[in-house]
Amino acid sequence: MRTRPLCAILIAAALMAGAATGCEKKSATGSQPAAEPGGAAASAKPIVIGSTLSLSGAFAATGQIHKIAGEEFLDRLNQAGGLLGRKVVWTVRDDESDQAKVATLYEQLISQDKVDLLMGPYATPNILSAMAVAERHGYVLPQHTSVLAPLMKYPCQFPGWSFGFTPNEFVPGQLFDAMASLPRPPKKIAILTNQNGSTDFVSYGAGDNKKGFVSIARERGLEVVAEIKYPPGASTSWAPLATQVRDAKPDLVINSGLGIDPVNLLQAMAQLDYSPPLMFSLFPAPGPLIKLGPAADRFLSATIFEPDQAILDKLGPAATEIVKDFKRRATEAKLAYTAPETQAVASWNAWDILVSGVKAAGSVDNKAICDALHRQGADTTFSGHLTFDPAHNNFWPPTTSGLTQIQDGHWVSVWPAERAAAPIKPPPG
Repeated sequence: MRTRPLCAILIAAALMAGAATGCEKKSATGSQPAAEPGGAAASAKPIVIGSTLSLSGAFAATGQIHKIAGEEFLDRLNQAGGLLGRKVVWTVRDDESDQAKVATLYEQLISQDKVDLLMGPYATPNILSAMAVAERHGYVLPQHTSVLAPLMKYPCQFPGWSFGFTPNEFVPGQLFDAMASLPRPPKKIAILTNQNGSTDFVSYGAGDNKKGFVSIARERGLEVVAEIKYPPGASTSWAPLATQVRDAKPDLVINSGLGIDPVNLLQAMAQLDYSPPLMFSLFPAPGPLIKLGPAADRFLSATIFEPDQAILDKLGPAATEIVKDFKRRATEAKLAYTAPETQAVASWNAWDILVSGVKAAGSVDNKAICDALHRQGADTTFSGHLTFDPAHNNFWPPTTSGLTQIQDGHWVSVWPAERAAAPIKPPPG
């Protein structure tokens, strides 16, 4: 008989006795269950899904978003009867934003906890570590946020967001197209790159494709007045970077970074009494930027979703209800920004992909799930029907990708024009 995490055993015992039992949140090696289901799911052994998330450390501001999204998704799933007539339990371990711990934790989830299914972690380096374990054991791995498409070669990993198979070309191209639409387009560019896998990839490419922010800016006739690389993690000294940017006098600062990188940069710039005319960051945590107030006004980023009313009207009442529930949960968790945006929706997509695969396979057999997703794709609430081509490492066309900007304290879709809720605000003056 396969063993289960302590929390799952308690839940199963309570259900057999006809009583509701809660499990206290555990430490990094504990489990975080979903809400109690009703109906047929209450009488069967739970399906256990294992994952890590960065609930502490450098990525925690974003990891909390994925935690809230996953909990909401599973609460709704269980309230609707679970999956294959069974309750779904989510075992979550804190990887502490440390890539070195991810592989060990996923090995434990599979070998010790005997989880049925996996969900990927947050951040590309962590996803790559988890993917190696999933491949070794033959598990499907839906993952929320890796855009490092050329390295995501495992046929049974499935991305919850996508900027296409060549995001190192697509994202810079989209940003520079948007900037060219302004009355006075930027001509001088500063590019600061976190040497994390995905962010470095979008700046410089990888393998045979060496295109990225730096080369594409020059191809378009823009002057790169500062080209700066910095290491991932908390050891970065931001003041010297801010000084280099200030002295270069760019019209646009591009931070190929993630998490709170742009917050650190803006705060270091403020210490120098300097504010860039326009600034873009690739994968920021949305709340900490909002908390900066006017210092982050007109800040730009990449997006696959913002809860603009026109978008919600197209998606229908189910999406609207999910957005309202997420805001409530995020408020209770005291997140700095409570609206679900790219990170939350990428997470929701990953859960939709996993559930679609299980339903299509009619079982929790991982090979059958992988084959079903390749054969039938997945239906998602926010990004529609997705298809997965192993020849492109399962990355789907960037049909929902665009740019968002902070305007009056809110993230607003601004590009492309046909999906924009507002025009891009140019630099003041």
